[in-house]
Amino acid sequence: MKFGIMFANTGYFGLPEHAAELATVAEEAGFDSLWTVEHVLVPKGYESIYPYHRSGRLRGPDESPMPDPILWMSFVAALTKTIKLSTGVLILPQRHPAYVAKEFATLDSLSGGRAMLGVGIGWLEEEFDALGVPFKHRVARTEESIKAIRDLWKAGPSTFEGEHFSWPAVESNPKPVQSPGVPIIIGGHVPAAARRAARFGDGFFPGRIDRLDELIAALRKECEAIGRNPDDVEITTGTPNMTPDGIKEMEDRGVVRLTVPVPGTNKDDIRQGLEHFAETVISKQ
Repeated sequence: MKFGIMFANTGYFGLPEHAAELATVAEEAGFDSLWTVEHVLVPKGYESIYPYHRSGRLRGPDESPMPDPILWMSFVAALTKTIKLSTGVLILPQRHPAYVAKEFATLDSLSGGRAMLGVGIGWLEEEFDALGVPFKHRVARTEESIKAIRDLWKAGPSTFEGEHFSWPAVESNPKPVQSPGVPIIIGGHVPAAARRAARFGDGFFPGRIDRLDELIAALRKECEAIGRNPDDVEITTGTPNMTPDGIKEMEDRGVVRLTVPVPGTNKDDIRQGLEHFAETVISKQ
């Protein structure tokens, strides 16, 4: 089992000294990856329901710092050597795929092949409205963007023609260090996201533990329908039960990476918490 740290770029960890401490200590402790989140805007008084917390609201106040994940990962990439850097997730339909392809190829190149691109379709309709991006088209934009990004990562020029994006023969360089490109992880909490992961993803990040079996079943069913080996889709999620039995249960369900929150908001708590987790959990794998 691999272990990652979730919400790595939020709040306290948006400051450079705290981001540096978290990234370097996590790497020393043997964590596999850091997972970042994003909202470029959080509209005041939003009515959309956040699907990953029982309150229906984002965790923390609306004004809580949430640095751009790509810039944050680039900063900690310069301070680390082995830990992987992922979005969990980037709201892909809000961004032009050419920029995403360029940014993640650059991150992958500068980090020595450590980037992972986690993407989702988004849930905060008011944010889409503020950005002038049609909320109702977010699924189609996401799936088309994934195709476009992968095409831009191929050797040589790219020509793309889609409903939402198109371009004549263009060059986009550098290319990712990883071949055939940066792994793309599909996030989501409904069966449609699982099916999307089967069709488009190198990985799947089901955001709801209470629906994990349903989502994995949907992933496997879609893989069977399209003739794909479901084991080729790496599953990342979290669990409240980090005991040996709980971890073994997750392995048996097909999970290959578990994410955990940061254990504290000061230097001593972070180091002690991560080192304790490494000693009691990671070292036992």
